[in-house]
Amino acid sequence: MNTSQTYLTTEELSKLIKYDSRTIRERLKDSVLLEGIHYIRPFGGRKILYLWEPIQKDMKSYSASAFAIPMANGGVSNGAY
Repeated sequence: MNTSQTYLTTEELSKLIKYDSRTIRERLKDSVLLEGIHYIRPFGGRKILYLWEPIQKDMKSYSASAFAIPMANGGVSNGAY
């Protein structure tokens, strides 16, 4: 099993997801990017390293569900007939 992760600085992540570094730090971190899932603080320090694989996976899953309409029974409708 390959458990390697791709660690990125805020600036490197910014280039990959086309968001400004400041937006990542001020709006995404701790709202959609969560510590322990999407980023870590190595050795308990202040530096933040983002984990690319979980971020990429969640970006795709949010995108796929963006057009889903929640139903009363707990399911979703994708708008298809």
